[in-house]
Amino acid sequence: MPTKKLTFPNAAGQQLAARLDLPPDDAPSAYALFAHCFTCSKNLTAITNISRALTRAGIGVLRFDFTGLGESEGDFADTNFSSNVGDLVEAAAFLAREYAAPQLLIGHSLGGAAVLHAAARLPDVTAVVTIGAPCDPAHVRKLLVDADAAIATEGRAAVTLAGRTFTITQQFLDDLDTARMRATIQHLGKALLICHAPFDTVVGIENAAHIFAEARHPKSFLSLDQADHLLSNPRDSRYVGATIAAWASRYVTQAVEEQPSDESDGRVVVRTARGGFFTEIAANGHHLGADEPTSAGGTNQGPTPYDLLAAALGACTTITVQLYADRKGWPLEYAVARLRHQKIHAADCEECETKNGKIDQIERELEFIGPLDAAQRQRLREIADKCPVHRTLHSEIEIRTTHKG
Repeated sequence: MPTKKLTFPNAAGQQLAARLDLPPDDAPSAYALFAHCFTCSKNLTAITNISRALTRAGIGVLRFDFTGLGESEGDFADTNFSSNVGDLVEAAAFLAREYAAPQLLIGHSLGGAAVLHAAARLPDVTAVVTIGAPCDPAHVRKLLVDADAAIATEGRAAVTLAGRTFTITQQFLDDLDTARMRATIQHLGKALLICHAPFDTVVGIENAAHIFAEARHPKSFLSLDQADHLLSNPRDSRYVGATIAAWASRYVTQAVEEQPSDESDGRVVVRTARGGFFTEIAANGHHLGADEPTSAGGTNQGPTPYDLLAAALGACTTITVQLYADRKGWPLEYAVARLRHQKIHAADCEECETKNGKIDQIERELEFIGPLDAAQRQRLREIADKCPVHRTLHSEIEIRTTHKG
């Protein structure tokens, strides 16, 4: 997924590494800010999949590495939970200065606890999502119990979590103990979606129950059945992303959706990134996806380009037929077109001028529902061949290509 690599300063002036994911038309309806988990970075595959689902819905996403993690400057040993919350506030301020203030906060694991705290300091935020979040940051102490003695004696200790080594200090643990969540959740004042796996072995499901019990409406819960804490199965992260996008549309894009779309350009923007065939499409303010089946090396997350071509013909056909019937006052309740594209040998096509090689064939089956007489049905079959896309496919087409960048 193409992204913009950015940096912004934290409160200490250190540069934090970030990626801004945008819809293919670079015109998001809203912005989201993503806080990763304690041992993760902005490049975690699950975060990428969730971000992709949001950009597909027209929401721009800023994901960044906390101080001392990933590609960001600073020493993780000098950070704590409060500084993580501060990094989130600085990230939101950066978005507001350069683009637009985020309306949606998403946090994974300890990042979920951080976004709950940060939301109180960000008045433009209208919705918050937690994924596998602890009900209290002090939950992290349970993961560090083996290092408690060394930290108490030396003031710090090297701890290995999820295969990575971090230096944890006493001040980090002290700060976790002082960050209480109950009042924060009760006075959140934002729409809240809690996503949690019932069999999460890192942050138990009881944490989600506590957060839900303390939160006030509007609040929702999404059970991530069979998922693990890091959403390591791509199907789980894609599901989470699609659900967040649908849920968020009720809270962060209403104002944009109510505005009339700008149709003066009429341009469709399509973007495919390295690492797969999944393709993002922006058309007149609507966001679609295309892909190839797994048998062709794709991930089957959307229709193929030929599926979309057949769909365009089918949609144009039924719209044209229904429009004609409405104007005539005929009782057509609805029109159905079933289409299939395939390559056939030219020699097998009796009506075709080309007799060598293969040609494209689109099979189209029409069904007209309603008490129509035989003459009306015959006329609608004739009208189907007059739809603009049908005519385009049968006419000479010129494609002009220019190069940018």
